[in-house]
Amino acid sequence: MASPATELEVGDFTVRLSNPDRVYFPAHGWTKLDLANYYLSVGDGIVRALRERPCMLHRFPEGVAGDKVHQKRVPNGAPPWLGTVRVHFPRYNRHADELCVTRLAEVIWAVQMSTVEFHPWNSRSADTEKPDEWRIDLDPMPDCPFDRVRRVAGVVREVLGELGITGFPKTSGGRGLHVYVRVRPEHGFADVRRAALAFAREVERRAPDDVTTTWWRKDRDPAAVFVDYNQNARDHTIASAYSVRGNADATVSTPVTWDEIDAADPRDFTIATVPARFARLGDLHAAIDDVHHPLTTLLEWADRDERAGVPDPERAD
Repeated sequence: MASPATELEVGDFTVRLSNPDRVYFPAHGWTKLDLANYYLSVGDGIVRALRERPCMLHRFPEGVAGDKVHQKRVPNGAPPWLGTVRVHFPRYNRHADELCVTRLAEVIWAVQMSTVEFHPWNSRSADTEKPDEWRIDLDPMPDCPFDRVRRVAGVVREVLGELGITGFPKTSGGRGLHVYVRVRPEHGFADVRRAALAFAREVERRAPDDVTTTWWRKDRDPAAVFVDYNQNARDHTIASAYSVRGNADATVSTPVTWDEIDAADPRDFTIATVPARFARLGDLHAAIDDVHHPLTTLLEWADRDERAGVPDPERAD
């Protein structure tokens, strides 16, 4: 039988949580209410990560052992106080009103809707066509050990340092790492992607035995780290900082310091462990909005590569 609903007071709003005892993570017995309490415990962090961004929801109505639903559109019947932003999809000549978080109650509403993962755009509602977030995704191939991801993160840190750019690392919640950089919202998605590709190529030049930028998966070294520049393309999203991942252990995409990476094990960051870490350390991404960097040098690198005839891996024959 369904458990009685409970009401959560979240700021100025009351959010009704139906079936709070429904088990979402069977391996540990963690419930929908446990998930909501996790997001309440990292409230400042998850709101900062999602603030004013169109957000796709990964919903698991029967828990993570069941089917996943990718939801862009906010459903009919959503509360009138819920923030949304309209985004357009030119390829299909359609639009969607997506969740746009500015307060914690909107996150908890999404949990009520069975959301486990939050996947925001890298642009904000003020101008959804001008990203202000550059995402460096270190995606290990199936045979790639995490020690290699750590080494590549060191190269990423080195190159960013030479550029005078501050990067904010986090675990992916899986086997990889992400590094986020705030950029000036001066360019469209195509140019941000070009800048990300130029950066990825520079990392590959410095660590050719560890890194690949080859687009087609079948052509990649199965033990390499793919620097996935395409996560900066329009309408591509990845799990935000503090987002739980839809796996059996409820791992969390968790901000870390650069110095932690050498010893960090992504499996250690879960809804059971991150709340105490957050209470102790606060949000390690709290300063992420302090400086927005220009992409000037990276776009010059992109122009240089294009003049040299270096093909775009995705578009190469």
